[in-house]
Amino acid sequence: MEKFPELVTKRLRLRELKEADAPILLAIFSNPHTMKYYGSERMTGMEEVEGMLMSFQKGFEQKQVYRFGIELKDSGELIGTCGFHNWAKRVNRIEMGYELEQQKEGNGYMSEALSAIIPFAFRELDVHRIGALIHPNNASSRKLVKKLGFREEGLLRDYVFAGGEYMDLIMHSLLKNEW
Repeated sequence: MEKFPELVTKRLRLRELKEADAPILLAIFSNPHTMKYYGSERMTGMEEVEGMLMSFQKGFEQKQVYRFGIELKDSGELIGTCGFHNWAKRVNRIEMGYELEQQKEGNGYMSEALSAIIPFAFRELDVHRIGALIHPNNASSRKLVKKLGFREEGLLRDYVFAGGEYMDLIMHSLLKNEW
């Protein structure tokens, strides 16, 4: 794919992230609630957000990362991101990540967004397996992926270091033939 794809659902437009999105992304990625189980440090300035955007762009150019901005169709408001990273092409495996503005949680937006990107990964990227690493205490995220057909595989002890401590993560996965 030369051009970043755009996916449209009933209420959402999943599109390429732009430099103009940086202030909203900073608000999301600096929120303690949002970042509690994220597995990385909260962002503190625009330089970090700009670096993240450049990383997403470079990852797309190298066909390793697809990170979509989640935009409300009606208002054009960016409310989060979702997408894929850690693409192991040799074994057709990819990992999924996502986050949503705290005030927009509980409205089914992330379920709607992930229901669009999962078929994209299986059809367009031709992956065999999608993984999702989730903190054991992140009950809403674990419930979300299970609702989408992911299976819990097991605990990865002290898998990431963030906020001055090691954190366990649980691997969840969805295989193409299960979708």
